[in-house]
Amino acid sequence: MRIKEHPIIEWKEKKKVSFFLDGKPVQGYEGEPIAVALFEQGFKSISESLVYHRPRGLFCCIGNCSSCLMKVDGIPNVRTCTKQVKEGMQVETQKRES
Repeated sequence: MRIKEHPIIEWKEKKKVSFFLDGKPVQGYEGEPIAVALFEQGFKSISESLVYHRPRGLFCCIGNCSSCLMKVDGIPNVRTCTKQVKEGMQVETQKRES
């Protein structure tokens, strides 16, 4: 899923770190957005709609929508498309209540 080569853009290798999704260890690269790290590992649905509880995943990737809201280190409603991965952070899916 991750782009390895690009004809114009050059990526520098970053440190691989472990963090936790709902208590289970997952990995990402330090400094990349949480939602990107999860998407790369196959997690396409990371939240749900408020009213109908339908699955939501990455949409805008710039912090303007609410499709990627998750609880991060105990703080609810964090936009994970802009919040960077850090070693040991705790990320939790949020279940919306009607």
